[in-house]
Amino acid sequence: MTGELQPGAEEWLVTATIDDVLQALDRQEITSVWLVEQYLRRIAKYNHQGPEINAVLEVNPEALLQAEALDWERQEGKSRGHLHGIPILLKDNIDTGDKLHTSAGSIALANSHAAEDAFLVRRLREAGAIVLGKANMTEWANFMTYDMPNGYSSRGGQVLNPYGPGVLDVGGSSSGSAAGVAAGFAAAAVGTETSGSILSPASANSLVGVKPTLGLVSRTGIIPIAYSQDTAGPIAPSVKAAAYMLQAMAGPDAADVATWRLQHRQPTDYAAALVGATLAGARIGVPRKKFLEGVSDGQLAVFERGIEELRKLGAAVVQLDMGFAAYDEEDINVLLYEFKSAINAYLNKLPADVPVHSLADVISFNMRHAEKALRYDQTLLVEAQHTTGTLTEARYIESRLNDVRSSRSEGIDAALQAHGLDALLFVNNYGAGIAAKAGYPSVTVPAGYTDDGEPVGLTFTGTAFSEAQLLSLAYAYEQGTHHRVQPKL
Repeated sequence: MTGELQPGAEEWLVTATIDDVLQALDRQEITSVWLVEQYLRRIAKYNHQGPEINAVLEVNPEALLQAEALDWERQEGKSRGHLHGIPILLKDNIDTGDKLHTSAGSIALANSHAAEDAFLVRRLREAGAIVLGKANMTEWANFMTYDMPNGYSSRGGQVLNPYGPGVLDVGGSSSGSAAGVAAGFAAAAVGTETSGSILSPASANSLVGVKPTLGLVSRTGIIPIAYSQDTAGPIAPSVKAAAYMLQAMAGPDAADVATWRLQHRQPTDYAAALVGATLAGARIGVPRKKFLEGVSDGQLAVFERGIEELRKLGAAVVQLDMGFAAYDEEDINVLLYEFKSAINAYLNKLPADVPVHSLADVISFNMRHAEKALRYDQTLLVEAQHTTGTLTEARYIESRLNDVRSSRSEGIDAALQAHGLDALLFVNNYGAGIAAKAGYPSVTVPAGYTDDGEPVGLTFTGTAFSEAQLLSLAYAYEQGTHHRVQPKL
């Protein structure tokens, strides 16, 4: 397979498993240069033309050079692992110390270049991944205003869902990361989540998304929202590809205290955890109170069918009647109060030629460029600016402590222990908030489609550092159902 994207080659590119691609590379049937070329052709064909998915914000001008170097390494007998020569996309709030900008979708940072790679990006490059480009996203990771549509940014415009461009919600805020992978613009992508921003677009685009335990993946070099909840994670077409990505991304970072716990933990081989994966004997709990509000009839039908599929595959599915009484889904005080401190710390380190160095600067910049920057207002930015930024307010402290207690010891852990469960089960991102407040992991996997063609995901959530178990459950379900169908562009 060389040269241009011939009929048949394009179908292979978007339907081949990650192992198919790696085997083809190892057998020298294809090269990483060929992969990059074909993904670039699909970007040219579908990103701003045809269905205008608008998922890719920037292409890395050195991607082909990186591919050439990695091909040379492979020819010399060197392999960096499962991501050697694999092209990926990065969400536009993740720093790269190369020719690419890092803007969080804001025109205020449209010309901002990071001084160095985020820690997770360094790990991915060391593992052989090729950074193909930056993915569009919901501006400021959907922490700008209450009315921001999923996938919209003032810098990049509106991302569309490949399964229904302009019709189906693309999910947020890692919208471009998910839509780009679903459209076949890259083999996988990295998204970030504060609450639902990986799980939402992954499930909306019929993909696997992993929201890791807080501290499994370094936060260094990510434009932040909240210290307590921010994390990065993989978005991929399959559980195995997501496991390969997570393996490369996870690890202790001396600059990120949240990762220090990893120094005393043996690294987990997430791909190995998939070997022999089974749902037989697994106990999975379904909390219905609070977490099914807003689910459409079509989504609910797919969810109920997924529960029956889990049972047929050997799992015991337990309906939970506990109401998670202390957990408050609507309380976003932790985000509001931590944002000012976190974003000021990031912006303050940017070079002098960047026009904003504080949250106050961002708000003023947006007001001066309101026609472009404030299509949907900046209510959340203003509310966060009104906090002290010192995190001394009683309202913040009380919310933070209640979030931890209600989501962990009186929430997820209480449910798991009381019923002897391996995981909780949610539809799409409807349980994302409680896992986010707890800092606990979730894995979403395609469960099928509504009658209108809308993708729906089953989301497995567990206690801290249970990613291997959750991936195993998701893999057993994926392999037992094979629901995912590539969108027709």
